[in-house]
Amino acid sequence: MSELQELVEEPTRTGAVPGVVALVATGGRREVAAAGVRALGGVAMSRDTVFRIASLSKSLLAAAAMALVDRGRLGLDDEVRRWLPELSSPSVLRTPTSELDDVVPAERPITVRHLLEFSGGHGMVPQFDAPVVVALMERLHQGPPEPQRTPAPQEWMARLAEIPLVHQPGRGWTYNTGADVLSVLLSRVEGASVAQVLADTVLEPLGLHDTGFWVPADKRERFATSYRADGSGELVEVDGPDGQWSEEPAFCSGAGGLVSTVDDWCTFAQMLLAGGQHAGRAVLSAEAVRQMTSPQNRAEAGNIFLEDQAWGFGGSVDVSADQPWQVPGRYGWMGGTGTAGYLYPSSGRVAVWLSQRELAGPSDFATVGRFLTGVARPSR
Repeated sequence: MSELQELVEEPTRTGAVPGVVALVATGGRREVAAAGVRALGGVAMSRDTVFRIASLSKSLLAAAAMALVDRGRLGLDDEVRRWLPELSSPSVLRTPTSELDDVVPAERPITVRHLLEFSGGHGMVPQFDAPVVVALMERLHQGPPEPQRTPAPQEWMARLAEIPLVHQPGRGWTYNTGADVLSVLLSRVEGASVAQVLADTVLEPLGLHDTGFWVPADKRERFATSYRADGSGELVEVDGPDGQWSEEPAFCSGAGGLVSTVDDWCTFAQMLLAGGQHAGRAVLSAEAVRQMTSPQNRAEAGNIFLEDQAWGFGGSVDVSADQPWQVPGRYGWMGGTGTAGYLYPSSGRVAVWLSQRELAGPSDFATVGRFLTGVARPSR
């Protein structure tokens, strides 16, 4: 049994996850291992199983934005109020944990760059009981993705406009919500749904036929069922193949709404490693890739979302090796549905881990951590 196969077999034997598909690629060689089942009592996992990739969506959304920058459709320092008038005059909380009416005016406009680097001021803070986090979760459904519950973009933006920024634009780092704001922005810039924008800029040029915001009927037999662990550790079904992703949602969330496969996400990552090139054509410019995968912003020390690393566009960038799975220059992210995807410029490697048990929080890392630690070893 290969080392990779053992890494995917172990958590399925212990019942930590129902199933896993993992991939490690170096150059033109892809090693793939699968274990467990797509659903409890169901068929075995396979390489082409479709998963809810959650926050791995963010890097694909950022690539779509940078493709529009390459095409001259928008600029990084453009003010978003040109397309999002709801954000023309936002207010800012006096402190991240202030009540929602304890605010001051914004000192500068929000820009496209702010949305990409998560410095616009909309987003989650580590204090989950803070009034702003409660409002984001209750009014905008920020948290575990539930595509059919999120309101359509116009209503979503109207609700967002009523929630203050956590910090002044360009002067902090807040998680997640900026990607959904960016989703609406790209749609309005192009006069099309963000699903169409993503398909035009990223999915179709790369041939990512199993990646999208919903799963057509002819692919649902390959779609894994999603679970979470209850208080006793028992796995409880969250969503099945005919559930939340079975039809086009009103709001396509670039923050966490995509489904994909290990091979699709690997193809995307390898395009980034190749400086934006794929099959002899430029999907992104080399400069766009450089900006995506370079440190652009930092969270405050000890932020549980970012672990003292940096944020690029659409993913984190390791700037130190404080943990055994970290490699300076590594770019990628994890998803709350039990997913991880990273590329390693120093070694030309890609690592993808897709499972279907929701993580209990940022610290629920043990299973995927063993995989990423193995990938990080230079001798692998």
